[in-house]
Amino acid sequence: MAKFKQFLAKKDVLFTFQRYGIDALGAMAQGLFCTLLVGTILNILGQQLHIGFLTETIVTIGSGEGAVHYTVGGLASAMVGPGIAVAIGFALHCPPLVLFSLIPVGFAANAMGGAGGPLAVYFVAIVAAECGKLVSKQTKIDILVTPIVTTLVGVGVAALAAAPIGAGASAVGSFVRWATTQQPFLMGILVSVVVGVALTLPISSAAICAALELTGLAGGAAVAGCCAQMVGFAVMSFRENRWGGLVAQGIGTSMLQMPNILKNIRIWIPPTLASAITGPLATCVFQLEMNGAAVSSGMGTCGFVGQIGVYTGWLSDIAAGTKAAITPMDWIGLALICFILPAVLSVFFCEILRKWGWIKENDLKLDL
Repeated sequence: MAKFKQFLAKKDVLFTFQRYGIDALGAMAQGLFCTLLVGTILNILGQQLHIGFLTETIVTIGSGEGAVHYTVGGLASAMVGPGIAVAIGFALHCPPLVLFSLIPVGFAANAMGGAGGPLAVYFVAIVAAECGKLVSKQTKIDILVTPIVTTLVGVGVAALAAAPIGAGASAVGSFVRWATTQQPFLMGILVSVVVGVALTLPISSAAICAALELTGLAGGAAVAGCCAQMVGFAVMSFRENRWGGLVAQGIGTSMLQMPNILKNIRIWIPPTLASAITGPLATCVFQLEMNGAAVSSGMGTCGFVGQIGVYTGWLSDIAAGTKAAITPMDWIGLALICFILPAVLSVFFCEILRKWGWIKENDLKLDL
């Protein structure tokens, strides 16, 4: 057993929450962003700005009625499975031959996983990557053995588990979406708070939203929660961090506050209370829906991806005939939920806690 543990350590196979729950999950979100989300944004830019290069078909696969036509954005979105798998492999420190072999593994897992494909890729890629690392450079014909083992293990695991994992993720996501439509007030609070907290924790709220296909009203509540955390921390810590902190947290990530949260968890109260208010306002008053890419639901104001996702969802709904037009109330709701209310509410609650002595000077100071 001791020798086996030494072998695992030598191969950098570490069974820890940090490795799989933080590093791999965060990489999954990056893979999603660089493929599915970027592809969606490119398609919208091409359509809205009438950029021919972005709207024209550049690749056609197949022929006749079964032919599939791809734009630049379409190609990027189609690579979501390989993108996630390679990103996870990179996070797990895979050798080159293992890393590159994860490309077909990711494609297979995403295709077999159906609507819950991203979550299937996450699990399958981890297994394939770790198995590939175990055999890497163990033989004189490594250039054959490592890719073959990685591919066979990955595709084999995908064939066995991708469909059940995908179906399970899809079922959970469907339940959350259904529950939000049935109980928009309570679920608005729950989804907003939980996803918002996940965004600030060193895990990936974007990956969670993508895995569960968190769209519709539930997606809108998730956007509200994420924005409350990012904008809330950015604005309420302005006195300590000034403009650099405002930008770093407001369009970067509220995760920067985690070291301060560990020192004084009470600083987390204001943005979390703000999310508990903006969530049900999003679902019950403004009917804010995220019908763009599900990964956008967990991005908040990071690069304004959450707002772009809501906008692309509006355009998709108009194209599908389920929405007549983008109304002034839509824009007002988006501004209030994503920017104005998180800032006002978080500062309000923060000032109360400062007066109580729960939050002291420099408790929110970042090392920028």
